[in-house]
Amino acid sequence: MSDPVTLHDVYLARQRIAGQAARTPLLLSQNLSARFDAEVYLKLETMQPSGAFKLRGALNKIASLSPEQLERGVTTASTGNHGRAVAWAAKRLGARAIVCLSELVPANKVAAIEALGAEARVIGRSQDDAFIEARRLVDEEGMALIEPFDDPLIAAGQGTIGLELMEDVPDLDRVLIGLSGGGLLGGVGRALKGINPGIHVSGVSMQEGAAMIESLAAGHPVDVEEEATFADSLGGGIGLHNRCTFELVREVMDDHYQVSETAIARAMLHFFEQEKMLVEGAAVVGLAAIDEHTIDIRGEKVALIVSGNGVDAATLMRARAMLDYPER
Repeated sequence: MSDPVTLHDVYLARQRIAGQAARTPLLLSQNLSARFDAEVYLKLETMQPSGAFKLRGALNKIASLSPEQLERGVTTASTGNHGRAVAWAAKRLGARAIVCLSELVPANKVAAIEALGAEARVIGRSQDDAFIEARRLVDEEGMALIEPFDDPLIAAGQGTIGLELMEDVPDLDRVLIGLSGGGLLGGVGRALKGINPGIHVSGVSMQEGAAMIESLAAGHPVDVEEEATFADSLGGGIGLHNRCTFELVREVMDDHYQVSETAIARAMLHFFEQEKMLVEGAAVVGLAAIDEHTIDIRGEKVALIVSGNGVDAATLMRARAMLDYPER
């Protein structure tokens, strides 16, 4: 089977989204570098205009649509960050957008989508439920479906992160990437390994409801019940008819870790207290994995993809309460 995403596709995506998605900073964390006796870099996708990496893929896909498709509008189902990205990209490119979400998506993410001018429709208890409405809009109103992950153009857009990592730190040893539907890990992994096949790509998921990992273990896509988690952006299934990211992740991922809610909460509080960054649970799972699984990264150059900033004060307070942190 031919590659669903090639390194050439990623370079084309970079050209397509140039001047719209940001080239985000890569910062050396002095605190984490000293703690783990390594060079630990933070790739700050929180600095995207929409607040998360998802903007890269959404822009790449929507910019590829015909004028007629843009006129009919776009729709998607999202756990939040992809919805914000679609809303931002659609507004930038002059298209109407309807974003379908499940009841598990935090209210702050729903509000952020609406603030960008898109219509947010909250439907059902899972992303699969939300997708039923999105597909109805495609079938009945002719809107273009912007997949959250399972589309070569989406994965190639996310892969532009990998190009930036290789340009900034060409001798990078390892990258830890949050794993959900696989668009981020698949795209970035393809770019990284296309340039340096020896780089180590680690995926990280939450302990419960990790659809991609259960699917990989089964050898084919499977349904997994969604669970509430601090890493809510990693929720949702991969689609029983997955056509792109399942194979892509299987090819480019070297190993995988699942992390507990306590580890995610601890990592969120580290970013807030030590890095002075307010970021969501899905953005810190790389640190959670190193900490909880005692991954030996001594002497390595390691990048953590800080994927999004979609977190509210109430969630941070819950994380603090779980760890019984005193107020500061």
